[in-house]
Amino acid sequence: MIMMEIVFATHNQHKTQEAKAIVGPNWTLKDLHEIGCHTDIPETADTLMGNALQKAQFVVGHYHMNCFADDTGLEIESLDGRPGVFSARYAGEKCSFADNVNKVLSEMKGMTNRKACFKTVIALILDGETYYFEGRVDGQITTEPHGEGGFGYDPIFLPDGYDKTFAELGMDVKNKISHRGRAMQKLMAFLNNGGK
Repeated sequence: MIMMEIVFATHNQHKTQEAKAIVGPNWTLKDLHEIGCHTDIPETADTLMGNALQKAQFVVGHYHMNCFADDTGLEIESLDGRPGVFSARYAGEKCSFADNVNKVLSEMKGMTNRKACFKTVIALILDGETYYFEGRVDGQITTEPHGEGGFGYDPIFLPDGYDKTFAELGMDVKNKISHRGRAMQKLMAFLNNGGK
């Protein structure tokens, strides 16, 4: 069995762990750190798809390896879809996960409509061809953080049909139902089917 190598264009160890838990047995997954890329790849597009493609193209252009990249946004109905494409840096360029969470909670103070959705778009460049995979999960924003697991907005996102936030559900459950998990499952089904 020949192991195929693919790069996940991320510096985020949480994302790498999630992806390695999903990736099939035929693939060796490496992140940016593991291929020696320490560049902070720019994300200057105004869509999730554009940012994901930008990151994948950077790796292919500089390292000549098959690669996929993702971009994720939290879209909150009562905030007119914010933070959206700015989710990772909503509270500012050098902000922490907690800063972003606190900004969202303060902006939503007193709001009764807590509807939100997470969207992930993955751009895959495989042997020079580009493919896209999307995952989405709907839910509600809690009024305060719950749980120690996960990362980002996980402590305040309550997925529909569950009474625990992503930060409380654990990686196994989250990988099955999350936006990134759903997009990754579509990606892996495609890769494990020989890129069809």
